[in-house]
Amino acid sequence: MASHLFSRYRIRISLLKTLKPNHYPSIRPISGTTFLSQDPQLATDHDPSNLEAGSTPLPPNPATGSPLYQENWRSPIPSFSQSLVPLGFLNQAPAVRIRALSETLDMNSLLNMFADWTASQRWSDMKQLFEFWVRSLDKNGKPNKPDVNLYNHYLRANLMMGATAGDMLDLVALMDDFSVAPITASYNLVLKAMHQARETEAAQKLLERMLLSGKESLPDDESYDLVIGMLFLTGKNDEAMKLMDMALKSGYMLSTTVFSDCVRSCVARGRTDTLVSIIERCKAVDRNKSLCPSWILCTYMAEVAIQEDNSILAFNAFEFMFKWITRGEMARPSVLLSVDEGLVVAALATAARTCDSTLVDGSWMILKRSLRGKKAANPASYIAKINAYASLGNLLKAFIALDEFESAYADSEKEVVEELLSPFTSLYPLVVACSKKGFETLDEVYFQLETLSQGDTPYKSVAALNCIILGCANTWDLDRAYQTFDAISASFGLTPNIDSYNALIYAFGKVKKTSEATRVYEHLVSLGVKPDPRTYSMLVDAHLINRDPKSALTVIDDMINAGFEPSKETLKKLRRRCIRELDYETDDHVESLAKKFQIRMGSENRRNMLFNIDYSRGRAQ
Repeated sequence: MASHLFSRYRIRISLLKTLKPNHYPSIRPISGTTFLSQDPQLATDHDPSNLEAGSTPLPPNPATGSPLYQENWRSPIPSFSQSLVPLGFLNQAPAVRIRALSETLDMNSLLNMFADWTASQRWSDMKQLFEFWVRSLDKNGKPNKPDVNLYNHYLRANLMMGATAGDMLDLVALMDDFSVAPITASYNLVLKAMHQARETEAAQKLLERMLLSGKESLPDDESYDLVIGMLFLTGKNDEAMKLMDMALKSGYMLSTTVFSDCVRSCVARGRTDTLVSIIERCKAVDRNKSLCPSWILCTYMAEVAIQEDNSILAFNAFEFMFKWITRGEMARPSVLLSVDEGLVVAALATAARTCDSTLVDGSWMILKRSLRGKKAANPASYIAKINAYASLGNLLKAFIALDEFESAYADSEKEVVEELLSPFTSLYPLVVACSKKGFETLDEVYFQLETLSQGDTPYKSVAALNCIILGCANTWDLDRAYQTFDAISASFGLTPNIDSYNALIYAFGKVKKTSEATRVYEHLVSLGVKPDPRTYSMLVDAHLINRDPKSALTVIDDMINAGFEPSKETLKKLRRRCIRELDYETDDHVESLAKKFQIRMGSENRRNMLFNIDYSRGRAQ
């Protein structure tokens, strides 16, 4: 019914317009007053400056913190005439789902979503959603304003999408538009971009800027690691060392990667003292005590330290290796690591040269931990330990080590043990240490051995007493040498070995008592003790000291008959004495022996020139 009436009304109006088009007069205004113009007019009778000075200021803009407020105020749907940061954004088609999310999520929900997307590495979606979200309005109709944590997610997304260091700096600068101050994490993301581009100068300047900024943006451990690691990678080792020194003084914690780079750099450049100081500073800070380079790097560091005779660095390398051995044994399944025994022997030699007792103890400890009680150490390791303690002057520990050596190889062949424990070769450093202060040291060592032989676990060693006999011979003290030889059987209840007789022959020979030396030889032969090549060499030396080359040649003939070959050194000594004594017949015999045993004697021209110089003639001129 209503529609029918509405149709009739429209038809009527149409007919009236058709029949009488000008029938109605013009429309009159309702008001009876004159017309007032609505165009804006300039105020001419008021001063604008006076008006502004006397007026009350407006309250602050409620949208402060969003540079896109004017764009978002009337149009919630973002226009794409501008972009926060282009970086290829204009060339991408906006996703409807991401746009819808930007209009419905609040800040907390967006943070949670970004956390999920970070785990799934949806960097492009994260970047687009953030740019849509800052252009949208919240539930109160105000523009969305991010905090620093949300903005850092945006920075990370740009970094993972390949943004350059310059782009990252621009993004950090845009944080001021949102009234957000960058924190340490923000600058660290920029440092990561610089690390990828190896921009060392820019990274150092940014680090200085962080130091001068507020408390919230001070550099942390990651900041120093990024810059120091970058400097090491680019070969700027000196600058890296300075920065690392500053970080350690400030109490920051270094990463294992940076510490390993530092160790590798110092070792490669031979700056072992610098590396020692850095390691000591790391030990002084509790947070850096757990730093440890790799096993291979520790071995390399120990080798370089031994070559440079840096005992402190060698000890630090063994300390790191000890940590690795402990970690391997505690792991499940266990990883059994062992240090090279040759490296330990070299370290003990370094300790002997540098007189470092700490390195001796540390080297032996890590060797025992590596062997794990399954076998005895190599004889060279024991000898190196004995010589190290002897060089240090700690004779008590040296003889204790000698006792351990004898106990470990007590079941070995007698000839092998006697050769290993010979005071003329392997134990000669101990002999020198025993005779360092003459009879004072010799008597002190003898009384120590006598006291040890009377203890609860008596220690009696022929090798130790042989060292005292040879030490007495080195000081031309024949009486003490003979008394010590006699005490081997009388006081200690032991049997002298061939080294004991050789040392006594050497003692008689040094004081030109050749006949007594020969009687000692005859005595040991009568007892059934088999002489060795050194016995004959001692007798030859005794005759040569007495200027008797013919008797020396007779001893060499006996030596050959006994099945031994004379050494080159013995033949050269005999030839030299023959020349000085003008015994050419014996000299010819020596030459024939050298040809027989294919020994190249060489010439004595330079030695003869010195021997034949007429010094009195030069003084007369």
